[in-house]
Amino acid sequence: MTNIKLVIAYDGTDFHGFARQKNLRTVQGSLETVLGSVLRGPVEVLGSGRTDAGVHAKAQVVSFRPDGGPHPDHYPYLLRRMLPHDIAPVSASVVSDRFHARFSAQAKTYRYTISRGNLDDVFLRRYVWHVPQALNLEAMYKAATMLVGEHDFTSFCAAATPIENKRRHLMELKLVERGTYLDIYCTGNGFLQNMVRILVGTLVNVGHGRIHADAMPEILAGLDRRLAGKTAPAHGLTLWEVHYPPDALT
Repeated sequence: MTNIKLVIAYDGTDFHGFARQKNLRTVQGSLETVLGSVLRGPVEVLGSGRTDAGVHAKAQVVSFRPDGGPHPDHYPYLLRRMLPHDIAPVSASVVSDRFHARFSAQAKTYRYTISRGNLDDVFLRRYVWHVPQALNLEAMYKAATMLVGEHDFTSFCAAATPIENKRRHLMELKLVERGTYLDIYCTGNGFLQNMVRILVGTLVNVGHGRIHADAMPEILAGLDRRLAGKTAPAHGLTLWEVHYPPDALT
């Protein structure tokens, strides 16, 4: 069977997350249903990772192994006509038999967007978090640098996260001003449940003076979710890019 890497974008507003769930509308479930129709049989889609309900993706990567079917180059055009309006195929390519959308990934980048304007933009409200109160960006930059590196991020994940090993390497936590918008890019070798949203919420708390920037090492060392800031809303978060080593694709 051919191994196909498919890149998709989606508006996560009306999905119960990426991962398949019985009797719930999910990205994986919708994609498998449409691919099953194209290939006239059940198809298992492997994703690079899960996104929570309400989280979007600019370049989510999935892989699947069709038994026959159309030429790989044709998948984006076929799927564009058949997928629901809030999922869009970006590209499709044949990859190495060893490639796995999740296990071959080296890192992922998420982007979180904050709107700092006085008034909420009705056309972007599904994709940004409106924070009209002034933010101390200098303090936020300082806090962000202290969070970069390999740490135990227990304080920055949902308390109910079942994974025991919570060490992750946060390679980049970058703040970029774009007019009245503030984009926060997070790149890491893996992310725990709600980790990016808690990092963002903590930085916003720092920007509002509720948490001191110099407290980041103490919060990390405390291994206690209650020490970090609030969880930012899901709708401001987008899976931006999944990074793979070149030899994983060929």
